[in-house]
Amino acid sequence: MEFKDYYLTLGVVKTATAEEIKKAYRKLARKFHPDVSKEPDAEQRMQEINEAKAVLSDPEKRLAYDQLAQQYHSGQDFHPPPDWDAGFEFSGRGFEETDLGEFSDFFANIFGHGSRPNRGAGGYQMRGEDRHAKILIDLKDAYLGATRSITLLVPQADAQGRVSSREHTLNVRIPKGVKAGQHIRLTGQGSPGIGGGPAGDLFLEIHFTPSSLYRIEGRDIHQTVPVTPWEAALGASIETPTPSGVVKLKVPSGSQTGRRLRLKGRGIPGPEPGDLYVELEVVLPSADNDNARKLYETMARELAFDPRQRKGG
Repeated sequence: MEFKDYYLTLGVVKTATAEEIKKAYRKLARKFHPDVSKEPDAEQRMQEINEAKAVLSDPEKRLAYDQLAQQYHSGQDFHPPPDWDAGFEFSGRGFEETDLGEFSDFFANIFGHGSRPNRGAGGYQMRGEDRHAKILIDLKDAYLGATRSITLLVPQADAQGRVSSREHTLNVRIPKGVKAGQHIRLTGQGSPGIGGGPAGDLFLEIHFTPSSLYRIEGRDIHQTVPVTPWEAALGASIETPTPSGVVKLKVPSGSQTGRRLRLKGRGIPGPEPGDLYVELEVVLPSADNDNARKLYETMARELAFDPRQRKGG
């Protein structure tokens, strides 16, 4: 999938005002609208023009797109980085799946999350619009609970339609046992109501900061623990750090790399707590001195072992 330069599509600079974007769109629409254009690729071009306008005329989408566009250029191979949209605060608007059919896969991969839940005002209630943001937390916070200061970027436009952002900082209580995808609701932290109506709410969607130590599946946690060849062969009792603290782990004798041990209930807490799965990795010491080489040479002579020999072969 290729990265799309929406500014290039409309022929405007990255600092273009809302009015300049509107004028560029109207000019291109008069040229490429399928009802009036004689260009052979008019329909395709009009879809691209509509897509660019849908992003650049919306301050929220434009701010997120601009942040992403700092790392890519037109035509470059593109896959959305994990959690690229964390830290942005958006309104409750979204695109239905039927709407996404009008746009490219590139657009759908960035903005195609479907309509977010919106408990905004209906008719006379004049309640403020709900807002949404994705935030990243440490896995440890899900085990223990915490209060964290979170700063979100809120898109805004000036009188000329130039997009910028302001920071929205708030203290958030992370409940013990929260899991990825769960929402924390902050009452009254959404958009203000109209005519004195109550403010909407802010919904924070929880995701975990990527870790080289742990892999998370629901409430279950997976981690790899290195062991020595003698611990794996003879069995051992070892200590290893986990998200809930250091635990003692019994390594069964005859273990090999890839053997998985289950620690029941040691995953993310909850009414039904998850489990912690430990995968053993046998790590060999280096033969970087005379004593180490002699030990390996003794093993080579005295152990009748060929890992490549097939069973029954």
